Amino acid sequence: MPLLQMVNITKIFPGVKALSNVNFSLEKGEVKALVGENGAGKSTLIKILSGIYQPTEGEIYIEGDQVIINNPATAQRLGIASVHQEINLEPYLSVAENIFLKKQPKNRFGLIDYVDLFTDASYWLNQLGVEIDPRKPLGMISIAEKQMVAIAQAISMDSKIIVFDEPTSSLTQKETDQLFNVIDKLKEKNIGIIYISHRLEEIFHICTSLTVMRDGEVTGNKRIDEINSEEIIRLMVGREMKDMFHRTKTYAKEPVLEIKGLTVKGILNDINLTLHKGEILGLAGLVGAGRTELARAIFGDLPFQNGEILMNGKSIKPKHPSDSINMGIVLIPEDRKELGLILQQSVEENITITILHTLQKVGFINKQKQKEKAEILCKELAIKTPSIQQKVKYLSGGNQQRVVIGKWLATIPKVLIIDEPTRGIDVAAKSEIHKILDSLASEGMAILMISSELPEIISMSDRVAIMYQGRINSLLEKKDLSEEIIVTFETGQKIEINHKEVKNGK
Repeated sequence: MPLLQMVNITKIFPGVKALSNVNFSLEKGEVKALVGENGAGKSTLIKILSGIYQPTEGEIYIEGDQVIINNPATAQRLGIASVHQEINLEPYLSVAENIFLKKQPKNRFGLIDYVDLFTDASYWLNQLGVEIDPRKPLGMISIAEKQMVAIAQAISMDSKIIVFDEPTSSLTQKETDQLFNVIDKLKEKNIGIIYISHRLEEIFHICTSLTVMRDGEVTGNKRIDEINSEEIIRLMVGREMKDMFHRTKTYAKEPVLEIKGLTVKGILNDINLTLHKGEILGLAGLVGAGRTELARAIFGDLPFQNGEILMNGKSIKPKHPSDSINMGIVLIPEDRKELGLILQQSVEENITITILHTLQKVGFINKQKQKEKAEILCKELAIKTPSIQQKVKYLSGGNQQRVVIGKWLATIPKVLIIDEPTRGIDVAAKSEIHKILDSLASEGMAILMISSELPEIISMSDRVAIMYQGRINSLLEKKDLSEEIIVTFETGQKIEINHKEVKNGK
């Protein structure tokens, strides 16, 4: 008898049929991947399982018994837990309080027993192999650490079914391996796992089977040993997709941005780097290596004590992001929803927000010019939206990322810094983002691309700078790029390339 059966699930929103007769099952101890492009219906199906949405039609059975999941609390009582990509935790509470939110241990007076709370939280964090102070406020830890807290919260419940939605999108390889070890332990306890990921290599590594969705319908159910990447992609997009990563031209030897001896006390140490016209320079490194901090320092968002930044051979001293923007340097952050977009505003408002001063006349915005500019950028970037008046929060992850890119392209920058360009984006949308970056570089834009996805770094970069503990540990040419070499340098080790030891960027 299956642990979970979702039978003929249909969900209709006003004017949209999000799911059509979807059948999904899960066995005890099974790790089943749920894959599909953004907008395929995965999130809607999981929200129905989690009690956030109610199905228009269909039934749900757990261990053979039909259940009605009216709300998330009911789902939790039935043993269903979820780890969402968009972390929904309380930043002002401690790590421990978040792990046991609404289920904190109480003493005989009915008050929270903080001794037990911190002890229990430490236990579940240790199960994940992470060292996070359970007393620390959640808002004081990194995105990767917040993701591990969310996972600890899920596994701390007496769950029969756990949904992992892009759980590794913010994790290092070491943390990902720790998560996979935890999933193996959950399998041994007969807990069913639904694993949603756009990283196909993870699916082949950890999952035993998969369900593929497209346009609100199931297009395939397969065992992992019965299918390959090409077949999965074909089932996802309805066509074969080759050459998922695109880099078509070589860069000029003309320096655009030069960083010399850049130092931020306790974070960055003596950074030396040159970015050329038309180059995509990859920036790799483990979480905490200093990649994002380097981007922020260049962008004027993190003060540096020593060193120099040169733009087209002239020394610049950005003290604020507005200084960098005026000089032609822009930054697309890792967390597009939190830092890159105003979700409640329209595509038009988001995409033109950086150039409103150029659209003003006598203190008023020229609405016609704003509309024309937004429409041009939407067309150039192939942003899929019913209208430029559509609120950004309703767009897919890939289209949201294009809006952020468009917002900054509107300023006509010379240097684009982009942090995790395809985080949480499906394989087809990734390909489109890569095409955009390749096209921008081919037109002469200098791009600094930070990414934790090694296939992306290797395929898209002309050169790769690898950071380790706040330093540039090595600088590799295209011909020397491989996952093994990059990981070696990311972990601070040495390696010989072409019979010559490469270390510290030399």
